[in-house]
Amino acid sequence: MTAHDALMEALENLVAALRSVDMWRVEEPPAAAFTSQQPFCVDTMAMPQWLRYVFVARLETMAQAESPLPASCEVAPAVETWLKDASPSVRRVVTEAVAEVDRIVTEA
Repeated sequence: MTAHDALMEALENLVAALRSVDMWRVEEPPAAAFTSQQPFCVDTMAMPQWLRYVFVARLETMAQAESPLPASCEVAPAVETWLKDASPSVRRVVTEAVAEVDRIVTEA
C-alpha cells in the first residue's frame, strides 16, 4: 500500500470518527474564512469546520493526485486541546483518528 493509499484510508477513518461524534455536519465557512493567516483558521472557523473543509479536503486532494505530502503533520495535539471539555470517549476517538493521519503524513 502506498503512502497515498494509506492516507486515503486514514482520512476515511477520520471522517467516520467525526460522523460518529456528530462533528461532520457543519456549515461550510464563507470563502473569506479560508484566507485566514492563523493556525487552524482559529479566527474564522470552528475546529470541526477546519477539519472538514481544510484538513480533510486538502489532504484528500493531495492523496488523490499523488502529490508530495507535507514534511510533517501535528494536528492531533490541537484537536485534543480543542476537545478538552468533550467526553473522554469523544476526545479519544477523534484525537486517535487525527493522530493516525499525522503519523502517515509525517512518515511518508
